[in-house]
Amino acid sequence: MLEQLRAIVGDKGLITDPGEMEPWLTDWRQRRRGQALCVVSPATTAEVSAVVALCATEGQPVFPVGGNTGLCFGAVPESDRPGKIGVVLSLRRLNRIRALDQATGIATVDAGVVLGDLHEAAVRAGRQFPLHLGSEGSAQIGGLISTNAGGTGVVRYGPMRDLVAGLEIVLADGRVLTDLAGLRKDNTGYMLRHLFIGAEGTLGIITGAALRLHPQTPNTAHAWVSVADPAAAVSLLTALQGRAGSYIQAFELVSASQFELVRRHEERVRIPFAEIPAWSLLIELGSEDATTALNAILEEVLGAALESGGIIDAIVAVSEQQAADFWHVRHSVSEANKKEGIGIVHDVAVRTSDAAAFIAAADKVAAERFPQAVTQVVCHLGDGNVHYILMFQREFWNSLEDEDAFALEVERAIHDAAAVFEGTFSAEHGVGRKLTEELERLADPLRYELMGRVKALFDPQNLMNPGVLLTAKAV
Repeated sequence: MLEQLRAIVGDKGLITDPGEMEPWLTDWRQRRRGQALCVVSPATTAEVSAVVALCATEGQPVFPVGGNTGLCFGAVPESDRPGKIGVVLSLRRLNRIRALDQATGIATVDAGVVLGDLHEAAVRAGRQFPLHLGSEGSAQIGGLISTNAGGTGVVRYGPMRDLVAGLEIVLADGRVLTDLAGLRKDNTGYMLRHLFIGAEGTLGIITGAALRLHPQTPNTAHAWVSVADPAAAVSLLTALQGRAGSYIQAFELVSASQFELVRRHEERVRIPFAEIPAWSLLIELGSEDATTALNAILEEVLGAALESGGIIDAIVAVSEQQAADFWHVRHSVSEANKKEGIGIVHDVAVRTSDAAAFIAAADKVAAERFPQAVTQVVCHLGDGNVHYILMFQREFWNSLEDEDAFALEVERAIHDAAAVFEGTFSAEHGVGRKLTEELERLADPLRYELMGRVKALFDPQNLMNPGVLLTAKAV
């Protein structure tokens, strides 16, 4: 089979040496490792089609990988088939920006395009692609679509699903489903592309996408605000929505314990307060209109909140550099946590109005059941996505008899707290291999059954990223 793959992708597109394969076998945080027959990197959709068709004939699983920046082990190749360990399919060579249509506001790109490269191309065309993540220098478009990624801009622009206008997909048998017209209106039946957004590579391989661009917002205002607690943050958001709702581009709530780790582990960190606030809000407003007085609006709302006691202190950025410094601290969270210890990161979403109560409930659970942990909160408050993190020191973690069982115990405890508020346990990170049992446990049984039927329809041999999203008995 290796020679057949080589004939399809050439020597540049095939890696068989175990040492060279290593980066594609281990997750970003180096907590889980898989194995594969090879890493294959097609350079065109036709080559992806041929590779997938060959794997279908040979009964070999296909494990797609993009930038490998996920947090749920969704890109780790693990097969339960004797003698069929599967191939890793990397989209790194599918990295062309095919077209940028300014009038329609559509960028048509290969799935392997790095998010940061798309940002630069959009700016050159006088537009922006408004998805922003800490990993935008390595995360790829196909992976971001497959996990329905979120980021700091969801409060205004929505998650990846809202930014996708069309997809090109290689199905499990190698056929190519093309839907790249990017039409605003199309009522011709089932919108099949939505099945592949958030499917984590379990139904097919995304090879291309038509993405919605937005006007640039060169007029921005940024603030770092100190609040007493999450409830005060929700109140400020409500006030800001009433005055400038359409301008809010980011509204992030972060605990002092989290920013302490950033200051400890990351360079070039500038925190504008003498002491890190117990709770920090990072706010960004943006407008296409250069005459809109965003700083004045922000100062007006913050001034009223300061006078009423709704906030403790606030600093409005006076320069682009100071604003960049604010967001550098925010986007350094993942790297700092990786260096600190073992963090059990929860990707909960509740209604914004329930965020403060959920955090309080999670704090109670963590204090009672996991006193060894330091808790941290990184919350996209504008859309209700709460990353509630329990950080364990490596010495404690290494002393555990069964690390996976303990991690699941922690996850279930926090997920149950979210369920009280009818929240979800996966808002933007996906399910991967990490949370398949939780999906089965917490999903509506009928919905879970229908997901299994969809999987069986599109991938009857269960070769597309098997073991991800659904448990084995579901398929």
